[in-house]
Amino acid sequence: MTGDRVAAARPLDPPRDGVRVEVELTDLPLDVGRAHAAVLHPEAGGVGLFSGVVRDHHEGAAVASLTYEAWDEEARIAMRAVADEVAAAFPGVRCVYVGHRIGALAVGEVSVICAASAPHRDEALAAATALIDRVKAFVPIWKHEFLADGRDRWPGSDRC
Repeated sequence: MTGDRVAAARPLDPPRDGVRVEVELTDLPLDVGRAHAAVLHPEAGGVGLFSGVVRDHHEGAAVASLTYEAWDEEARIAMRAVADEVAAAFPGVRCVYVGHRIGALAVGEVSVICAASAPHRDEALAAATALIDRVKAFVPIWKHEFLADGRDRWPGSDRC
């Protein structure tokens, strides 16, 4: 992150005619209602939406808070690539939204939102699931957990 606050999603060129894609990487709270509104489309009868929330435990330890760090521009590029791939993989998808928080988050705060709309719910839900799976696998965003016992760790690495 370059240190600047990024508040709004940035619509970019669609991956194919008629598909709207928005990605958002921000240190401001994510808004599930705004993400839902971002994927509404007159041809879409279904919206699949996943929101990830900071939980109070992970891998057997109590979590007090966490911080997400990202390689800002590379994360945005990867988020856009993931959104484009999912839009291409699901021909009925009309709109896609991917948002991720960076910075310090408390238990209960929304950390990631993936949403997609399509004419039917099955495709919208499958696209939203594919979005979150690919974001977690391919976007360079790292989680630093602060545990209730005073320790900290980086899940997925050997640093602790």
